Amino acid sequence: MHAAYVYYRVEPAHAAACAHCVDALLAAMAACCAIPPRRLRRCDDAAIWMEIYEGIADWTAFEQTLDREARRSGADRYAADGRHLECFTPFVDG
Repeated sequence: MHAAYVYYRVEPAHAAACAHCVDALLAAMAACCAIPPRRLRRCDDAAIWMEIYEGIADWTAFEQTLDREARRSGADRYAADGRHLECFTPFVDG
């Protein structure tokens, strides 16, 4: 299983519109995750947002769906410097 972290900067004037779009994106992506996705903002800079997606079984399908849904929801238009996607996976003991 994989976890995805997407971070980006949102101009304060666009925060409410962006939140609406991101919430629609998270709802659309929920079927791709074992844990409901969520959005956060940075503690010391409220303009930096993060989306967290956990329990992703098929990374390739997730990436394709995320790209499509970010465009469809409009969430990608509010990322001032683009959306940055990172993939993490748990350590395997051994």
